[in-house]
Amino acid sequence: MKYEALAKAIIENVGGKENVASLTHCITRLRFKLKDESKANTEVLKAMDGIVTVIQSGGQYQVVIGNHVPEVYADVAAIGGFQEAAAEPSGEKMSLFNRFIDIISGVFQPTLGVLAATGMIKGFNALFLALGWLTAASGTYQILNAIGDCLFYFFPIFLGYTAAKKFNANIFIGMAIGASLVYPTLSSIMGSGEPLYTLFSGTIFESPVYITFLGIPVILMSYSSTVIPIIVSTYVGAKLEKLFRKIIPSVVRTFLVPFFTLLVVVPLSLIIIGPLSTWAGQLLGQGTLFLYNLSPVIEGLLMGAFWQILVIFGLHWGVVPIAINNLAVLKHDPILAGTFGASFAQIGVVLAIMLKTKSAKLRSLTIPAFISGIFGVTEPAIYGVTLPRKKPFILSCIAAAAGGAILGAMGSQIYIMGGLGIFMLPSFIGPQGMDAAFYGAIIAMAVSFVLGFLLMFFGGYKDEEDDAKPKEACNTETLVKQETIGSPLKGTVKPLSEIADEAFSSGAMGKGIAIEPAEGKVVAPADGVLTSLFSSGHAIGITSDHGVDILIHVGKDTVKLKGKYFAPKVKQGDQVRKGQVLMEFDAEAIKAEGYDITTPVIISNTGDYLDVIETERKAVDYQDDLLTVVI
Repeated sequence: MKYEALAKAIIENVGGKENVASLTHCITRLRFKLKDESKANTEVLKAMDGIVTVIQSGGQYQVVIGNHVPEVYADVAAIGGFQEAAAEPSGEKMSLFNRFIDIISGVFQPTLGVLAATGMIKGFNALFLALGWLTAASGTYQILNAIGDCLFYFFPIFLGYTAAKKFNANIFIGMAIGASLVYPTLSSIMGSGEPLYTLFSGTIFESPVYITFLGIPVILMSYSSTVIPIIVSTYVGAKLEKLFRKIIPSVVRTFLVPFFTLLVVVPLSLIIIGPLSTWAGQLLGQGTLFLYNLSPVIEGLLMGAFWQILVIFGLHWGVVPIAINNLAVLKHDPILAGTFGASFAQIGVVLAIMLKTKSAKLRSLTIPAFISGIFGVTEPAIYGVTLPRKKPFILSCIAAAAGGAILGAMGSQIYIMGGLGIFMLPSFIGPQGMDAAFYGAIIAMAVSFVLGFLLMFFGGYKDEEDDAKPKEACNTETLVKQETIGSPLKGTVKPLSEIADEAFSSGAMGKGIAIEPAEGKVVAPADGVLTSLFSSGHAIGITSDHGVDILIHVGKDTVKLKGKYFAPKVKQGDQVRKGQVLMEFDAEAIKAEGYDITTPVIISNTGDYLDVIETERKAVDYQDDLLTVVI
């Protein structure tokens, strides 16, 4: 496994696999549902090589990895055994809004990669048609259109699968519900003859009735590409399935539970849930269009300005399903269209920083952030470059707002859920081809990029946050050249590479050294603040007065002891002095339980320094020089 060490470290620091209720991923993030978020060691994760940052939002614990998140996810899922793990209730009571975000993201996330891919194919097919490279009657156009349309046309089947997983139901029951909604024979009945009668005549809900079920009128509708009816139907189906599982004997449960669930939920969906949900979707679509029509410019400006902020907190999941619903019921969407300039504003700012900075470290961050931002993946730019420096992020939001206002003024809207970044451009090709609204999207893209670049380039950017300037020692007037870290334990010294825990031996957690303790006592290796103390007592984090982050991790897998044999003498947030006793532990009892007590001492923010030099001693006593951090 390429990311095995990182995966193990992530699992340990989210509280262990027993603390994980469920795990998914999106384009750049691992998205955990944790049973108890207080058990996660957020600061350690943020400081870890291979992790951009950690976001806690929408009821999810989001570990931002970057573009290679699918590979990291695969290793985390394999090591933790999360592939088939059902989501369990979190110990934390979620607010109604957080629960909504959690459900929506859980249902839509797994489809977005393929949805974007098929949308891109459909978008480029429309582009080829508009340029005259293909004709609508050609076989090439028809096949590409089939590929582009297939997922969205049969969206209820795909969402039946993901919604069933989210609601802990039988995924094939969810798919069967979706398939029944788009069953061709039912769709062909509409308009095939005179209706039996009409319901709700003279209202906006007027509906002809062509068939009945056991004498009950069925309002037939087209459910292709819809999202709300299948999600609601699958939720009801999940509840019915649980009910039938309780009352049906286990010997016949395998086939009778799906039998009765489908027999009840499908007619219920076609008679009640489908029509009500469709009308709700239509009202939602008309409502968003009403707001857009009040002032397209203001709507575009606000979406452009705040989109990146929504993405940071994962709150964009409240907007994405509205856009998908609009595409289903209105065949176009102005909401997501207003966000098109955001990624180009971001890379414009990043390019300016790349050209202005004298920091080799920062420049090395800007290059991949710029490239991924072209294709709409902006997390590396946001978390690695602009957000930590605040002003660049604000300037990118201003430039994105200008692009959004142009999109609104030009009436630019998307007609498919296509790709991100530059690949989103074909999504703006409507039934009329490449019209003024399409060219408005190109103008908005260019303005966002150029304005972001100019604002940043001439905005007085300085390198004060970066390694172009030497770090200053806290509370001193002199520059610190190096800091010596004392030994927190007495015992035998080992290289990190020789210990059994790969999270440390690989260097993923940072540079350092390991000690096999001769006594069960840990003392402070430097003056500083106790920034983290695991609830299990087995690990301690200290930030020295000069900013060096030191992690002391007693033993391998000792978190499983849940505090047994560990006796902390300090609490998190305490100011500590070098040599002060931090913790005592029963070394012999821990070894008797079968645990290795070899203790890594790690500089977890190694990347901030020129080097970390280990002692050459084979044995150390308390406070002996152990590590030298070159600043």
